[in-house]
Amino acid sequence: MKRAGALNRTPPRDGRTNLPFAAVCYGVAIRVHITLENELVQRLDRKVGLRHRSRFIAEAVRRALDDEHRWDLIESAIGSIADRGHDWDEDPGAWVRRQRVSDRRRVG
Repeated sequence: MKRAGALNRTPPRDGRTNLPFAAVCYGVAIRVHITLENELVQRLDRKVGLRHRSRFIAEAVRRALDDEHRWDLIESAIGSIADRGHDWDEDPGAWVRRQRVSDRRRVG
């Protein structure tokens, strides 16, 4: 499998040249069949119009998958930091203030 932008070292079939040429790969949209309730489609059409359904749904799915991925990362980190033994255990507010003061890049 060639990667996008890879040079193809095989000559064209018509034999015109042996010089390498770039192979360009474009993203391909895949049509999927989904079922939505009539009221949901009506709301979608009022919001984005008939010609922009796919774009809106694709962006909504992209955002939902990104959110799910972030939650997966958060849940996988649960328990990775011990409950005790930190500099901030006694007074978290004072610890945060000390951190802020010690950062010379911070103004104010």
